[in-house]
Amino acid sequence: MATPGADASAERLDRIVVESTGLERAPAFEVPASVTVVDLRAGNDDANASVSEALDGIPGVLARERQNYAQDTQLSIRGFGARSTFGVRGLRLYADGIPATMPDGQGQISHVSLLDADRIEVMRGPFSALYGNSSGGVVRIIGVDGLDGTDMRAQATFGRDDGRTVGARLRGGGEFVDYAVLAQRFATDGYRDHGAARRTLGNARLQVAIGDAATLRLVANAFDAPDAQDPLGLTRAQLQADPRQAAPAATQFDTRKSVDQTQLGLVYEHAVSADQTLRAMAYAGRRGVEQFLALPVAAQANPLNSGGVIDLAGRYGGTDWRWSWHTELARRPLELSVGLAADRQRQARSGYENFVGDRLGVRGGLRRDERNEVGNVDRYAQAFWQFADRWSLLAGARHSAVRFESRDRYVTAANPDDSGRVDYRETTPVAGLMFSPTQDLRWYVSAGRGFETPTFNEIAYRADGGAGLAFDLRPAVSRTVEVGAKWRSDNGATVNAALFRADTDDELAVARNVGGRSSFRNVGAARRAGIEAALRVPLGEAWHLGAAYTRTDATFRDGFALCSGAGCTTPETVVAAGTRIPGVARDQMSAHVQWEARDWTAVLELEAVGDVTVNDTGSERAAGYALLHLELARQWRVGDGTLRGFVRVDNALDRGHIGSVIVNEGNGRFFEPALGRGVLVGARWDWSAR
Repeated sequence: MATPGADASAERLDRIVVESTGLERAPAFEVPASVTVVDLRAGNDDANASVSEALDGIPGVLARERQNYAQDTQLSIRGFGARSTFGVRGLRLYADGIPATMPDGQGQISHVSLLDADRIEVMRGPFSALYGNSSGGVVRIIGVDGLDGTDMRAQATFGRDDGRTVGARLRGGGEFVDYAVLAQRFATDGYRDHGAARRTLGNARLQVAIGDAATLRLVANAFDAPDAQDPLGLTRAQLQADPRQAAPAATQFDTRKSVDQTQLGLVYEHAVSADQTLRAMAYAGRRGVEQFLALPVAAQANPLNSGGVIDLAGRYGGTDWRWSWHTELARRPLELSVGLAADRQRQARSGYENFVGDRLGVRGGLRRDERNEVGNVDRYAQAFWQFADRWSLLAGARHSAVRFESRDRYVTAANPDDSGRVDYRETTPVAGLMFSPTQDLRWYVSAGRGFETPTFNEIAYRADGGAGLAFDLRPAVSRTVEVGAKWRSDNGATVNAALFRADTDDELAVARNVGGRSSFRNVGAARRAGIEAALRVPLGEAWHLGAAYTRTDATFRDGFALCSGAGCTTPETVVAAGTRIPGVARDQMSAHVQWEARDWTAVLELEAVGDVTVNDTGSERAAGYALLHLELARQWRVGDGTLRGFVRVDNALDRGHIGSVIVNEGNGRFFEPALGRGVLVGARWDWSAR
């Protein structure tokens, strides 16, 4: 959906200091990095049930809503994260300053509501590496802080397939205390058969002033999604026969997933002096997952098989301490930051058979019992120096130490002890130089090094089908270069463009994907290179135009052998060097025209995505598509509040298309079809008292 201010240099946001840069006094326009800010203060004319709704139109970003709520949004940035078959990986996610990415690199954003968000910041390119493991890009969701007085927002939407969302947010405060609380409920019968889901979440923030120089912010969050049905992917034949059907195995095994999560975070900021600031963050939470897979009963006859039911009970937490100092070097402004971050994730992982006798889709006998732990300790430093009138330098480095450890508690005569440990260490330097030829034009070049360890989900299953964890996987190490330009005008027009290239060694790729169970391997070198551009142009007082385009060539640079077909454990199929990386669209384009006049708003959006390959050999692909979306809204002043009604028509031309793909699915069920024409109607009420 088109969101006012959805560009990094929009007139209301280009001078705001964004959190993604890690700087306290330099706005995004002044740093040599690609950062886009999506302004959500006015609210979204959408369901606000998924973060992906607000990420459309950001260059380099592809957010695929899967119409499968047993899996999280498929999110990729410049080709990183595209292969993920579950959740978000390869990227760093933050909500209200609290990591939504675990220390192993696996992330989830399903517990975040846009109804409670002030803005979203998206960073691409080399400087993402300063966030540590799996920093192919960074997404930060910033919540709405309290204010003097009180305001309230309530919203309800209703759409196709009995999809409905109801939520409310209350915020307020005074001189010393600010607060914001939210509750939201989402439910749907599902676009596809066996696709029903419901989600409930709550969020609360309390900020207290401590004297004149310090603040303490408390953030609490709870999320519950019981028994979300999983329709699985479809083969091409199934897709052509009926795109709304579930795979037969989905109903046979009643494939589903339940998630519940609670977490608590604290952020303390203290202005030690006029030039020095201390920021300390700590968080802790628990997350439970139960998932029923469509793993055939015959496959579980192998004594090394861990069963078709996954049960995860995890606890996680961490802390981040950062000291910032504003001073001068050679009589020029210098901002210096140093910090220490440590995170830990403990997980009890159990596996059970997905049958009892002839009854399928129920928890059966125990087949796996492990205690897994991953932790990291990172040290980082960053400096921003305006060393001349028109020149500035931003440089930094981060050293990460990540340890995975597993203790096997399911040991039998036919299933040996698979306990083990592996350590990864990496230093990721990055630097960028910016030149300002005029007040409203910036040129920059930046380069950096990043790395990506396998996640616990990726080392959970060995590619050879054996028991235990895949401790032989190595981290992927990348070298990224970016050249870019930023321009703005007094009337609010902006243009941002960048050329980028990321070369990766030991690229991680899917080795097998059968019955919802993925195994991975290192496949050598890979490259992601391309161009991205975005513009925003006011067309008079009532109209404005926005557009974005991304071209990404993502290829394997080395050839390798892989498994193809269900049951394969010995790689025999050769992938030639130069083959496209699956899941990455070569071309993306979006454009929108928005009209605002007094109480009316109308938006026309165009979205186009090129084809993607779905397996490493490139023998199958999902066709590209172009979609038209329409939106109309009107607001009325009611007492001290405003009532806004809106209607949105997605895919107005009713184009059939594939919304997301399951990379290397071993049964050929690569395709997840997207919605046809759909109508969403909603109402939002905003009220305030000062």
